[in-house]
Amino acid sequence: MRRIRTGWLWLYGANPLHLLLLLAGCTLAGYAVSLAESAPMFSRMLVWFGAAVIVHDFVLFPVYALGDRFLTGGSRALRRSQRMRPPVSPVNYVRLPALGVGLLFILFYPGILERSSATYIAATGQTQEPFSHRWLLLTAVMFGAGVLAYAARLGYAFRHRSGARDTSRGRDHSPGRGPDSE
Repeated sequence: MRRIRTGWLWLYGANPLHLLLLLAGCTLAGYAVSLAESAPMFSRMLVWFGAAVIVHDFVLFPVYALGDRFLTGGSRALRRSQRMRPPVSPVNYVRLPALGVGLLFILFYPGILERSSATYIAATGQTQEPFSHRWLLLTAVMFGAGVLAYAARLGYAFRHRSGARDTSRGRDHSPGRGPDSE
């Protein structure tokens, strides 16, 4: 049995369950396409999907890959610096809010930029004015939460690091224990 498994891993490169899930996903996608094929807007959906793939691969991916490269490069430069060496990397505390803000912008950009005001007013009787304010507020909240989480993590790291240093010197700074209490 072990020989079959190693042969499979050599041939396919992953667990057989991976292939099963991949085939199930492709089957589900094919079924969805067969249902959507009879829709009158199918050709427009295909054009939209193709444009989305092209815009993502040739515009958005290079932009956020460059931004991530800049962020990780700055973090590495800080780590190499002798004066400003943070014990915790800030990369993920910026990456996660940026991802959330970017996805919200992609989802709601017509409302944020007020691109479909007439249609929205006709459908709901409301204006799109609060969209941009709410998006900016969510942006501030997400990055603020990232800053708070990073500060908490830094505090924990500094507390843990200073505690490790003190115990390595043989000192115990708990109440009632110290050089003067004996």
